[in-house]
Amino acid sequence: MINVGVLGATGAVGQRFVQLLSDHPWFNLQTLTASERSAGKSYCDAVNWRLDEPFPESAGEIIVKDTTVDCVKDLDLVFSALPADLAGGLETAIADAGVGVFSNASSHRMDVDVPLVVPEVNPDHLGLIDVQRDRGRDGFIVTNPNCSTIVMVMALNPIRNRSFSDVRVATMQAISGAGFQGVSAMEIYDNVVPYIGSEEKKMETEPLKIMGRLDGSVIQNAGFSVSTSCHRVPVIDGHTLAIWADVKEEPDLIKDDFRNYRAPFSGLPTQPTKSIHFFDKEQDRPQPRLDRRRGDGMTVSVGRVREGLRFIAMGHNTIRGAAGASVMNAELAVSKKVL
Repeated sequence: MINVGVLGATGAVGQRFVQLLSDHPWFNLQTLTASERSAGKSYCDAVNWRLDEPFPESAGEIIVKDTTVDCVKDLDLVFSALPADLAGGLETAIADAGVGVFSNASSHRMDVDVPLVVPEVNPDHLGLIDVQRDRGRDGFIVTNPNCSTIVMVMALNPIRNRSFSDVRVATMQAISGAGFQGVSAMEIYDNVVPYIGSEEKKMETEPLKIMGRLDGSVIQNAGFSVSTSCHRVPVIDGHTLAIWADVKEEPDLIKDDFRNYRAPFSGLPTQPTKSIHFFDKEQDRPQPRLDRRRGDGMTVSVGRVREGLRFIAMGHNTIRGAAGASVMNAELAVSKKVL
């Protein structure tokens, strides 16, 4: 078993990490960290559990620690659910102390030597871990993308061999993406908020790195552009994306791409049976309430493929789009004997 910890374990994404790791077959959840006001309490007393899953009793008696390098330096790896303003320096220090960091935070995503990974899309980018080690780092940092970016690149992956240079996306993003305190009821009820801070920039830059090519020690960005408009909608979980791409092939050929898509590997514990679920005939799917828990929340659903090219993609934002993405990245690293 690989000894692991969760940084920021009491927040929305931190709770997902704890839920996914509490009975993991490869990872022994040993350490949980949070703010100073939670340090010293048992996890069951420190956390206000809000997930739609039972509280994991195996984690309940773990004593929460303050988030410092010393409290995790004896672990094999940590999963970071820290806010970006705290994550940057702490994740760097933890990696420099010899611990592997799998981060959901945005702080290091665009660092030239840090892989920004979606396992089915760019598993070879884990090769940047060697670049970090060659520069003297004993540990390493691996990041997963923004939640909407993950849904987008997963949906584009089956057609990445088609020629396209322009992708346009309109998102309809769930309120859980803003955290437990992120959107007030008065703001979101009976409403759509047509702005999410920094979200559009992330979606326009991260896919180019993810779908780019690892050339030695650097990533050559993918040769297409992305334009996005992001919106917060009154849905609890599940981000829905309307995607337009300048693909010239007929929709029937693109539908075959989605029907025939298979992940390039198998056997990871968090990996769903189907990475992409394609709605071939239903005209009104995917829908977040009906489809977000496919593959235990790790499957991205695609439908309404039309001329143009136009289609809809949807995925669970706190599982596939956050904690589950980091856990699967770590599983991929283990399978590739990175640790």
